[in-house]
Amino acid sequence: MEKIIIDVINKSEFELPKYKTEGAAGLDLQANIENPIVLKPFERVAVPTGLFVEIPLGYEIQVRPRSGLAINHGVTVLNAPGTIDSDFRGEVKVILINLGQEDFVINKGDRIAQIVLAKYSEVEFSVVEKLSETKRGPRGFGHTGV
Repeated sequence: MEKIIIDVINKSEFELPKYKTEGAAGLDLQANIENPIVLKPFERVAVPTGLFVEIPLGYEIQVRPRSGLAINHGVTVLNAPGTIDSDFRGEVKVILINLGQEDFVINKGDRIAQIVLAKYSEVEFSVVEKLSETKRGPRGFGHTGV
């Protein structure tokens, strides 16, 4: 498996994100906060991580929800997956929303999201008069034939 080197500044007191198991795609991010944050139902907050990254051109980091927070508390990443572009140099923050029915407390060091490095290609559009035919055609949501 190819490894990509990402330059990082870590202004938190926590170790850098790391893979928890051999086949894991995501690395956990931790809340770098001094005081607990109480996230009420349907409130959202940008939680700092203390990490600043330099992502190579042609890659992005996707910020994704943690399944345990989602199923157990209804807490998820609001803009999932969030994208950290290769030209961004600010602090990585995670936009969390509480879709649950009870207050959720975020404490210093809590694992709040996961990140996945993803390769992308640049797009160039070609204006045409007609698109190729497919079995699905122009039918939208729920029309894949299943």
